Amino acid sequence: MDKKIDRQLVQENTPGGVKGFFINLGLVVLGVLLFSLSFPNLLVLKGIPILAWVAYVPVFILIRRVSVPASVCWGALYGYVSYNAFNYWLSVFHPIAGLVVCSIYLVYLAVLFPLLKLARILFPKRGYLLQWLLWLGYEYLRTKGFLGYSYGVTGYSQWEMLPVIQIASIGGVWAVSALVLFPSVFLGSALPARFTAEPGRAAVSRAVFAAIAGFFRRERIFALLWAAALALTLVYGVVSPVDYSAAPRAKISLIQQNNDPWKDDGPAAYVANLRVLTRLSEEALAAEPDSELVVWSETAFVPRIYWHLTYRDQPAFYPIVKDLMDYLAEKDVPFVLGNDDTRKEVSARGFWDEVSYNGVWLFEKDTMKQLYRKLHLVPFTEHFPYEKQFPFIYDLLAGRDDIHLWKAGNDPVVFETGRLKFSTPICFEDTFGYLSRNFVRNGAELLVNVSNDAWSKSVPAQMQHLSMAVFRAVENRCSMIRSTASGQTCAVDPNGRVLAMAEPFVATYLNVSIPLVKPAALYTRWGDVLGVFFAAAAAAVLLTGIILAILRSTIHPAQKSSGGLLGVKSADETKNRRGV
Repeated sequence: MDKKIDRQLVQENTPGGVKGFFINLGLVVLGVLLFSLSFPNLLVLKGIPILAWVAYVPVFILIRRVSVPASVCWGALYGYVSYNAFNYWLSVFHPIAGLVVCSIYLVYLAVLFPLLKLARILFPKRGYLLQWLLWLGYEYLRTKGFLGYSYGVTGYSQWEMLPVIQIASIGGVWAVSALVLFPSVFLGSALPARFTAEPGRAAVSRAVFAAIAGFFRRERIFALLWAAALALTLVYGVVSPVDYSAAPRAKISLIQQNNDPWKDDGPAAYVANLRVLTRLSEEALAAEPDSELVVWSETAFVPRIYWHLTYRDQPAFYPIVKDLMDYLAEKDVPFVLGNDDTRKEVSARGFWDEVSYNGVWLFEKDTMKQLYRKLHLVPFTEHFPYEKQFPFIYDLLAGRDDIHLWKAGNDPVVFETGRLKFSTPICFEDTFGYLSRNFVRNGAELLVNVSNDAWSKSVPAQMQHLSMAVFRAVENRCSMIRSTASGQTCAVDPNGRVLAMAEPFVATYLNVSIPLVKPAALYTRWGDVLGVFFAAAAAAVLLTGIILAILRSTIHPAQKSSGGLLGVKSADETKNRRGV
C-alpha cells in the first residue's frame, strides 16, 4: 500500500487550477529568496554561499510543472522579481535604473525558461544536462555586448570559499558556476514535481527519498562525475594557493574620502573634497613614509584637469586644479587618481568637438605621466551608442545632471612607476574577467581598481562588487587593490584572500602591503574559452534536438497527435522515451 501511495506522490502531470498557480508562485518566491541570499545582501552582508548550490532547484521544478507558453510568463516574473530583490540598490541611483535592469532580466528569463522547458521535451530522459548547459551559456552571454552585466553570475556567490574558487585560475568564474549549478539541475529533475495525493508527512518523506534515490540510480554516472569534479576542485583549492610571505612586497596608500564626487556640482564642494583627499593622503603618508603609491578613487577629483590647464575657459575651476597641481608638485610619491578627461578632438564631421572620457591619471609630482581611459562603459549611465537609431533616448540621457555620457577608450594601458607595473580597471570594469586578463597580457603585474559606489548608499551593493573583483586576482594570479569613494577599499592577494579592508562609508585611508609576483595562470592564457564552450554546446545540442524532433514527426506523422511540442512528449508525461 505504501509503495502504491509513493508512486502516486511522484506522478508528474502539469497541475492546473488555483492551487497549482499558488504552488508555482511559491516556487518562484523560494527561488528568488535562495538566489538573492546566496550573494551579499541586507540580511547577511557577505551572503550565504552554500545556498547557491541549491538556489535554482525551485526553478527547475517549476519548469517541469508548467507548459511552454506558461514558462514564458513564469520566467519573466522570476527574472524581474529576482533582480529587484538582488539589485534593489539600483533604484537609489534612479528609479529608472532599477526598472531598466529588472526589465532586461524579465526579457532574458522569459526567453530562457521556455528553452529550459524545451530541453526536457526534446530529451525527456536527460534533458537536465542540456538545461545545465543552457543556464551556463546564458550566464556567459549576458556579460557580453552593450548590455553586459555580471552581477548575479552563480560562481560569484562563492567569493569567500577560497578552496572552491581556485579553479577560476583555469576556467574563470565559469568553472565555478558549472560546479555550483549542477546540484540544482540534478535535484530539480530528481525531486517530485507534484504530489497527487494528500498523504501524511512520513509518506511525503518516503516519496521524496524514493524519487531522489531512483533518479540517482539511473543517473549515477553523471552524479559521480560531478562528485569527482568537486573532489578534484577541493584538492586543487588546497594545494594550488601559494605562500607569498617571502615574496617582494609593495606598500601602497589607498584613500577613501567617503563622498560621491558628483553629488555636489560647484566650486565650493570641489574645494572641500580636495581638502579631504589631501588630508587623508597626508595622514596615510605620515603613517607609512615608505609608501610607493597613493591611489584616489574613480573621479575622486571632479574639475577636469587637462581641460582647465589647457583651455581655462571657466575661471572658477582653474584655481582648484592649480591647488591640486601645487600639492602634487611637493610630493615625492606618485599619485593615481580618477578624473573626467575632456578635450577638443576632431570628430567624424571634421569639427573640433568637446569629447569626454572616464579617465585615470598617473602623476609624478605635477607631471601628468600616463593616462588610462575606461574601455567598458556602463550602459545608459556612461554610454549609449545608439544616438542615431534612438535620438529621443540619447537626448533624455544626455539632458540629465546625474548621467555622464563618455566616449570609450581603446588602449589597455599599463602604468609604470618605480618597480610597479599596473593597470587600473575603473569601477564596473573589474566585474569582467576579459578586461583584467587583457591588462595582464599587456604587461600589468598588479591590478589597481578605482571605484565609486557611494551613490548606492548600500554596503551589500559594495560587497557584491567586491565579490566579483576577488575573482580577477585569482584568475590571473596577481594582487589587486581597490581604492573607492566609500567602500570596499581593500587589498586582495593572488589567492583571492582579502588581506585588509577599510570600514565602509567612513572617510579614511588604508595602508596595505601586497605581494608583487609575475602573473601566471591558465585563465590568462585561455580567457573565457569555457564560457564560449558552454554557450556553443548548448546551442548545438538544442538545435540538434529540434532537428531530430522535426525529422521524427515527419517520418512518423502519427506522433504529431501525441501531445508534445514537435510531436515529442515531455518527461513529465511519459516514462519510456530515451534521453540524450
